[in-house]
Amino acid sequence: MAGLFTFNKRKPKKIGLALGSGSVRGWAHIGVIHALNNAGIKIDYIAGTSIGSIVGSVFAANNLEALEDVAVRLDWKQIALLLDVVLPKSGIIDGNKVGEFVRKYLKEMNIEDLPIPFCAVSTDLSTGDEVVISEGDIIEAVRASISIPGIFTPVRNNGRILVDGGLVNPVPVSVAREMGADFVIAVDLSHGLVNEEASPQPELRAPHSEKDDQQHTEKKNSMLEAINSKLTAIDLSALSWMKHSPEEEPLPSIFDVITSSINIMETQITATRLKANPPDILIQPNLSHIKFLEFNRASEAIAEGYAETERQLDTLLKKVR
Repeated sequence: MAGLFTFNKRKPKKIGLALGSGSVRGWAHIGVIHALNNAGIKIDYIAGTSIGSIVGSVFAANNLEALEDVAVRLDWKQIALLLDVVLPKSGIIDGNKVGEFVRKYLKEMNIEDLPIPFCAVSTDLSTGDEVVISEGDIIEAVRASISIPGIFTPVRNNGRILVDGGLVNPVPVSVAREMGADFVIAVDLSHGLVNEEASPQPELRAPHSEKDDQQHTEKKNSMLEAINSKLTAIDLSALSWMKHSPEEEPLPSIFDVITSSINIMETQITATRLKANPPDILIQPNLSHIKFLEFNRASEAIAEGYAETERQLDTLLKKVR
């Protein structure tokens, strides 16, 4: 009689995690991963763009707690040491020190040796093509994926010049699916960055005093002054026509111009890509109050990533099981 009956045992879904770009806001990925782990959700594939490639690769190497421990203790002095200014070149910051920082948590490993399958997304500067790196040295792949144009110098890889993957695929849902995932959880860090006034979001900041604000500003200014002192050593007399008169409102800094431009571009590209390749669950932490250089605000970003994931857990668990 037993042979007359067949039982349909549902095959467990292969879950992919698409970690998006977003500079220091990417520390929120750590909170997202913790919330998923605590809910018992096993990740089978990881695709990361830019900061998502840093967190994703370290998570794939089972060393996320060590990275988090350092991230929450970063101060302005330590951040300044990572910014190896190299002008005049093809970027303000070389990025080798950032690569060395990441290597502490990945050691000498190739991507194909990671316990969890991982891909880093970058962009071919010559052709504009999306380049998905799934093998070879992890640090080289991460360095290419985080190379924000104008900020970090590009990376040479197999005859190509590679820059930040956020130019073509800020939230790599499509890559996670190509890896084999049939259920994709995506993390978008660009939510609320553009047109904030039209849709205001509450700021999730830790309580602080006016004195804390002043000390924070002083530390940030001292770091920027250190960078500026290196930049001003370069002869920029040919650009003297760009100087404004004392009566004029000063123009934004080069960091503000580049990062604001990238925020606008990535927000638009993200909306288009997510419409074309929608994930099964989209997590969008509110991180618009965290700026480009504020690496020292990791605790806030991690907490918001965790909280936003928790808010969607009921829906996620129903869909994934």
